Order: sequence, then structure tokens, then C-alpha cells
Amino acid sequence: MPPAKTPDPLLNTPDDQLGKEEHIKLDSNHGVGHLDHDFRDMATDDIIKESEFLAKSQGIYLEYNRAKTGREKDWMYMIRCSIPGGGSFTADQWRVFDQVADKYCDHNPFGKPSLRLTTRQNIQYHWVPKKHILPLIQDLASTGFYTLNGCGDNVRNVMGCPLSKFSAVYDANAKAIEYGAYFRLPAAPHIQIFAVDPNDIHDPEKRYDYGSKLLNRKFKVAFSAVARDDNGVLVGDNCVELRTNDLAIAPVIEHDKIAAYHVYVGGGQGEKNGKPTFAALGQSLGVFTEADLMRGLHDIVKVHEEWGDRKNRHWARLKYVIHKQGIEWYRDQVRAKGSSFELPDPDFDPGARMMHHGWTKQESNGKWTYGAYIECGRLIDGDNGNLKSMVPALLDAFPGTEVMVTPNQDLLFTDIDEAAKADFEAKAREFGQGLRKGKPVSRLRLLSGACVGLPTCRLSYTESEQFEPELLDQLDDMGYGDVAESIGITGCERQCFRPATKTLGWVGQGPDMYMLKIGGSEDGSHQGTALVHDDQLYLRQVPRDRVADVCAVLFDLAKTHADNGEDYGSVFRRLGTTAIVDCLKADPKTSSLMEKTHPAPYLPNACAAS
Repeated sequence: MPPAKTPDPLLNTPDDQLGKEEHIKLDSNHGVGHLDHDFRDMATDDIIKESEFLAKSQGIYLEYNRAKTGREKDWMYMIRCSIPGGGSFTADQWRVFDQVADKYCDHNPFGKPSLRLTTRQNIQYHWVPKKHILPLIQDLASTGFYTLNGCGDNVRNVMGCPLSKFSAVYDANAKAIEYGAYFRLPAAPHIQIFAVDPNDIHDPEKRYDYGSKLLNRKFKVAFSAVARDDNGVLVGDNCVELRTNDLAIAPVIEHDKIAAYHVYVGGGQGEKNGKPTFAALGQSLGVFTEADLMRGLHDIVKVHEEWGDRKNRHWARLKYVIHKQGIEWYRDQVRAKGSSFELPDPDFDPGARMMHHGWTKQESNGKWTYGAYIECGRLIDGDNGNLKSMVPALLDAFPGTEVMVTPNQDLLFTDIDEAAKADFEAKAREFGQGLRKGKPVSRLRLLSGACVGLPTCRLSYTESEQFEPELLDQLDDMGYGDVAESIGITGCERQCFRPATKTLGWVGQGPDMYMLKIGGSEDGSHQGTALVHDDQLYLRQVPRDRVADVCAVLFDLAKTHADNGEDYGSVFRRLGTTAIVDCLKADPKTSSLMEKTHPAPYLPNACAAS
């Protein structure tokens, strides 16, 4: 049978056509499998294939040093801890997280221990040797945070705007914590495998029943929030980039009170090279009341669990069910489960991506939050500041202060007294906070970022976190630092930093090669795509040393044509691909890159910039 040219998921997959991963789950004794044995067997540094798959739901990825060549692999692990809504952490809790890096992550290319903040508000530990896995997970569990649901075929870490914890109107952080508990996997297998103290982890009274096959694939949930603008008017706060998730919930506010929840389904940014796949933004499903919300979210996940593809994992996400069946069909299935909701408002706006840098007054108690920029989420002590040491130092120096993880890989320090603001900021600056090579961080850098990439991530084709500072340095030196736009870089097409929702996205395609994504928007109203014109794909493999040239030409094009402060993404969509391609072909800095084209990839809709 020839390969499919369009996504063709096998919905409601019959039992006789289940993929091998489904059989691993079915035969796993509720997710335990051989994990309890494999993580205690020190005769080998890796684990068997079945255990590698099951370990993901426990927050563990098997990795190896991608910089090392040869047949023998230098095996290590990535451990991801779920932090619903981004926390918060007390000084004592953070001290455990900080010391875990010191004790267990001594095997890494940076030469120093570090913590990695992610775009899903998780905390990751990289380059962990097998012998350290059990004590690391036990230490984390003692804080009340767990690696359960960090990865795997289940609801992942539930996101929520951290700053909303202090809203007098709506607390998305609390919602994320509530639903993070509801969708958490059972504690018993986690306790058995890792000898976690049973007093450190309990099953919630109400929780989702995953069943023996769990979900079809990963399932991402996010809650956006509201904030007051400079005039005191409530506007949407979409720091979570709502519509990039499988399931997303935005508050509907009327007269400064929650009236209902606007729910989206079917978002997801991951693609797979060689397969007809696509990135998508979630579509509006309906509007739910507070009383109907938990039942509704349960039924939305349950419909996908039953109907999503369980044979072809590249088509197993919710977006492919909706692509094949349509949003009306999905509404009908959710209603058939017993859920009640109204049709969505087509004009509803979840708001802009708010970054929460600097000072924000906490509406609920009059204290202050300080948003600290952490480049690419890497908390490490090094040449460009001692940010890892900064966090516990600030928490100790200012008692009562807590810290939270943002959806943009940054930190929020909360509950700071008015009288302590100047001292707090001065002490943070002593550790290099907000500086790059001794100068204030540029606006472009503040809005940009990258996933982990090589040599750490097993899936990556090239560097991303280690390329991003280099690229931003180049663009700063070229005079683009004050551009209020964003650049997203990922090491592969899984697109963990969501590059297609940034002004310009760069997706790793091979060693030191990147593909452009353009036409998206951070508010989630437009999905960026590769640069396709007349069925030809341009700029699929831009060499690392030419990426800055392409960015510069496109920034110049947008600046020339922007109307009244129009953001550059809107300019690109308005100009269309013909004007963009013509500009890149005509400019001597990029003309040679436009000479080679490739067949256009599968796109479910017309290019956003066409």
C-alpha cells in the first residue's frame, strides 16, 4: 500500500489493529512493567524498549550524549517534574529542587549543574545517570511535586497563568492545580517503582480513570487568564498560548466576574518529517458554566480516548480526529456523553501573550511580583550570570517570597513588600539578572527563546538552546535588538518552543540547518507555516550562519510596510507569500538561499501568509 498523502487516522481503532505501544500498555500491569527491576539493575546504563516507553508516564526519558560518536552510547536520562500552573515554591521547596541538580546532575556538557524551565511550566533535569534516578524522584516527591504525568500517553502538566494567582477576578493557577490533580495518574505504581514515601503522595478523591491503555498520545491542557491594562480594564492574558494545546480553557468575564469558560480543542504544534502531519491551533468547541466545566473537560478527553488513532502514533493527537471528523461532530460526541454547553462566541478573544517581566502589583494583597528573565529557561551559573545561585539567595534574603515558573521559561518572584522592591532588584542584578555581556537584555531577546536541542535531546537534529544566544547576539549587533518581535528556535519538528506562533520560527532540519516558519501570531489567531509559494517550499535548510541574514531581511521588509505600529506577523500575512518570496529573491543577502526549493509539505489550510 502506498504511503498516505494526507492524514488518514484510523479512528476508534479495532483491537486487532492496535499498534505495538498499545500492547505494551495493556501488558504493563497498570504501568509498572519491568520498571521497578530495570531502574535497579546497574549492570547496564539503559533500559529495555518496553520500559523506555512506560517510563515516560513517570516523567523519565532515556537519552544519550549526541556529541559522542561510535557504537557505544553514553546513556543518561532526562527527568521532568510536573508543576501544575507553575507552582508556587516556598524557599524550602525550591532548596530541594536546587540541591537535586547539585547532587544528581554532575554529568553534563555545561560543566556545571543546572535546572531547565520549560514552556509547559515543568522543571527538567538533564544528564542524570541511572544510579541517581530513584533518589532524585524521592527527593522531589518530598516537596509535594511529582514526576508523574511529566511525559507519556496521559494528560501532561496542566498549565495556568501563574500571575493570576493574585487576581481578584480569576485564578487560572488554582484551576491548573485542581485539574492537574484530577488528571494525575494513579500514585500506587509510582510508589512501587521508585520507593516513594507513601506519605508524600496520595490519590485525589476525584480523578480521571485512564484505564489499561491510558490515552492515545500525550494530551495538553491549559488555562488562560485575565489582567488589567494600564486603564484598569480587564483584557485576556494568554501567556500560556492557549490554542496550541489539545484542550484549552479561557475565562469569559462579564462585569468583572466569571460568567463562563470558552473551551478550545485540537491544538498541537508537533509534526513528523516524512509523514503528512501538521501543526494546528485549537478550534472553539463551546462555552461551559462553572458547574458544567469538570464534566465537560472529562468528556472531551474521554471522546478522544475512545476515538483517537491507536495504530498510527503520528496521527494519534486530537487534532487529527477533528481534522477528519470536524468540530461539529466532536461537539455531538461530547454532548452524547452527557455534557452541557452553549455554542462558542466567534468573536471571543483570549488575549495577547503576556510575558510578566519586571514589576507587577498583586491585585489580591497589594504586594509585588518580580518577573525574572531566564534565557531559554536554563538556570545555571556561568559566564553570563549566576542565575541558579540567584534563586535560593533571593528567597533566603527576602523571607516570605515564593517563586513560580511561567509558560515562557521565566520565573516570577511573588509576595515582595513595596519597601523591599529596590533592594530585591539590586540583589537580583548582582547575579546578572537582566544582563547579557554586562548590558541590559534587548527587547528582541526577552521575547524569544528555544527548546533544549543538541547535544542533550535525543530527538533533535541540531542545536537550539545553544544557538539562540548566538543568533540574538548577531541580531543585537546588527541593530535589531529593540524590535518588539519574537524568534523561536527548535531542534526538530516537534517544535517544543512553538516557533510557528512567534514572529519568525526556525525548526531544525539537520546539523546546523534550519527551516523558516512564518505567518503565525502569538495571540493564537493565526498558525504559522513553512514558506510555501506555487507548491514549492523555500528556505527548508538555511545554514546556521545565514539565519541572521534571513531574519534581518524579513524584519526590514516588515518595518517598511508596517502601518501605525502594526506587528510584523500581521504585516507578513497582509503582504502574502508572493511579496515575501520576491523580497528574499531580490536581496543579495538571501537570494542564493532561494535558489533551491522542495516539494510543498502537507498543509491542512492555505498558508496563513498567502
